[in-house]
Amino acid sequence: MRLAAAPVRSPGGTDRLAAPARADGGGSEHQGSPLAKRRECIRVVTHGSNSMRPGAHGLHRAGRPMQRGLAAAPGGARRPHRAPPRGMGLYAPRVDKRSGVGCLVEVVETLALTLVIFFVIQNFVAQPYQVQQNSMERTVEPGQYVLVDKLTTRWDPLKRGDIVVFNPPPTWTSDPTPFIKRVIGLPGDTVAIKDDGRVYVNGVALDEPYTYRNSQGANEPTLPLTGTSSWVVPAGDLFVMGDHRQKSADSRAFGPIPESSVIGRAFIRYWPLSALGILQTPSYGAIPAAAP
Repeated sequence: MRLAAAPVRSPGGTDRLAAPARADGGGSEHQGSPLAKRRECIRVVTHGSNSMRPGAHGLHRAGRPMQRGLAAAPGGARRPHRAPPRGMGLYAPRVDKRSGVGCLVEVVETLALTLVIFFVIQNFVAQPYQVQQNSMERTVEPGQYVLVDKLTTRWDPLKRGDIVVFNPPPTWTSDPTPFIKRVIGLPGDTVAIKDDGRVYVNGVALDEPYTYRNSQGANEPTLPLTGTSSWVVPAGDLFVMGDHRQKSADSRAFGPIPESSVIGRAFIRYWPLSALGILQTPSYGAIPAAAP
C-alpha cells in the first residue's frame, strides 16, 4: 500500500507534492514545509550578506566593519578597548626644552631678587655685627656676633638698659667703626657717679648685675674717666656706658650721644652657637622722672 503526500499550497499558489523522505535523512523536503524553511534560514544566516568572516581587524560583518575601540565582552556586550600607546606612550615624561638663555635669565632674576631682599633687610630691618671691643664683657665678648634691630626703634623708643650700636662722635675718633654700649640715661636724666662706685640716675642707685666681675667674683666699681662725675642728658641725647667700665670709652669720656647716631638695638647674640642667647633689658625699678 502506498502513501501519497498530501497536497500543500506553496506561497506562489501552485500545488506541489512533497518528495518522499530518504532513509538516510539526506533527502529534500518541500520548500514550503517548516523544516525546509528552517534549513533555508540556516543557509541565509551562514552564507548570506550578514555572515561573520575574518577581516583585517578581527571579525566583522560582511560589508560593514566593526566599530574600532570596542571589544567583544562575554554575553555579546561591547566594552571600550584602549589601544596600546605608540612610541613613548600617553604617560611619557615631559622634557623641558627651554633654551640655555631662558635658564640663564631665570638665574639672573633669582640672584637679583635675593640681593634686593638682602639689601632691604640689612638696611631697614636687621643687621649682624661682630664685636671687636672688650667694653661689653661679660655680656658680649670680643669676636662674638650680635644681630641689631633697626626697625622697631622707629616706634618703640629706646629704654634704660637697652644695648645699642651707634656711630661714635666724630670729635672723639675718626674711625667709623660703630660702638656697642648700654643706655644708662635718657633725655632729661641726671646721671651721677658717686664715691661708692655706683651709678645714680635721678638720685636712685642702679642695680647693675651685668657689669664686669673681677677674678674674685666682685663687680668692679664705676669710676669717672675725667674730672666730671655728673651729667644732665640733653633732649634728643642718650647717656651710654660699657659693661666693662674700666675698659670702656663711653659717655663718661665724650659725653651724651645724639639719638640720631644710633644704628639699632642689639637683641640677640647668635655666634658662636655656644654663646647663643637673648640680650635682656634689665629692670631698674622705680626711677623718678627727669626734672623738667
